[in-house]
Amino acid sequence: METTGIGNSSLAGFRHTLIAWGRENFRPFPWRFTENPYHILIAEVMLHRTQAKQIVPIYQRFIKRYPGIADVARSDRDELRLELYSLGLHWRIDLIRDMAAEITARFGGEVPQAREELLGLPGVSQYIASAVRCFAWNSPDALIDTNTVRVAGRLFGLETKDSSRRSKKFAHLLEGLVDPDSPRDYGFAILDLASKVCTARVAPDCVACPLTRWCAYGTRSTADARKE
Repeated sequence: METTGIGNSSLAGFRHTLIAWGRENFRPFPWRFTENPYHILIAEVMLHRTQAKQIVPIYQRFIKRYPGIADVARSDRDELRLELYSLGLHWRIDLIRDMAAEITARFGGEVPQAREELLGLPGVSQYIASAVRCFAWNSPDALIDTNTVRVAGRLFGLETKDSSRRSKKFAHLLEGLVDPDSPRDYGFAILDLASKVCTARVAPDCVACPLTRWCAYGTRSTADARKE
């Protein structure tokens, strides 16, 4: 198994480099300019299996029409379906209303910060709970999904499968990489790296990657390129 040079002595440099790159390559989606947990929760539920650029107008219209959790909880289901129908995955529509109703009833309309309380809400997965905690409260939660697992797999020279996002090994690796001082900035950066550089459908751009020196895949890839 290949390994990277991300030891304790170089972890700080890895984090600093990724965050600095992230600030230069930040994708300016509207839900990234708020720390409002309701706005972030709605965005993360919408983002499930949907490209970010597709949800921007729907998210903006939704937040304007339903400025608070209580507004969603008392909304008409048919009206809500009209607002969200174009997103696809129509099962999310009832989940959003049920989630809002439960937050209103159990938490006085305030999105809970505790992980277990978030996970107890309809439609909230491990990833959504981590993302809300990270981006709303700057909590050092690891964001574990197909994209971040792909990055970790390449960094550590590990094979990845669809099931890897549920692997304790990958969870442990990703948790260890999170910057405890700037988890929000780190979270944005690793997601943007996966989208822009460490891609899935086309070969990763290892030459442009800021993390090549720490990356097993990148080190091998750039070495092979120099031989050609």
